[in-house]
Amino acid sequence: MPWLFGDSAGLDDYVAAHSTPVGSLLDELEAATQASLTSPGMLAGPVVAGLLRFLVALLPARLVLEIGTYSGYSSLAMASALPEDGRLITCELSEERADFARSWFERSAHGARIEQRVGSALDTIATLDGPFDLVFIDADKAGYRGYYDAVVPKLSARGLIAADNTLRSGDVLDPDDDVARAIAAFNEHVQADSRTENVILTVRDGLTLIRRR
Repeated sequence: MPWLFGDSAGLDDYVAAHSTPVGSLLDELEAATQASLTSPGMLAGPVVAGLLRFLVALLPARLVLEIGTYSGYSSLAMASALPEDGRLITCELSEERADFARSWFERSAHGARIEQRVGSALDTIATLDGPFDLVFIDADKAGYRGYYDAVVPKLSARGLIAADNTLRSGDVLDPDDDVARAIAAFNEHVQADSRTENVILTVRDGLTLIRRR
């Protein structure tokens, strides 16, 4: 996804080159995702994955929930920072994508920490008690508000929600399609919620961090 301001090609490369690498397996997974799956632009990318890994280690997190597995790239990044007894539950609606991700989880030393749930994320969340130390939302944009409302009560005391793509390449300034309108509505909902506080980071396509007050 593009940066918001100006010609970002060089800056994108600079940021990635001056951030701690995500590792050779994720580099392979990125290439395989682009070659094998539709919509490869959905991949979180090394900078967002690095930030998520950083947050898992910093919290420190023991239970992570991911809504939207896609190819498993961000799942593996976060799992690599979990302690030995840590666990990441990742939700994916598509059987095909879940199978693809599983094949990469099996190649990773951290894959055993990942538990896959295939089907409706809201149905899965309803079966989970938490408390979640980190929730990463990167699924269908129309569903963001529902996912957010479902997980806020299940956050741990220091828990965070990270919601991806919350600037929609700047289209939230003047939404003219359903996806941009859904993201803009989500941002307004979060901003108005007295239960939480939030900050939108201009990382790639926008990443919102949210915590309970």
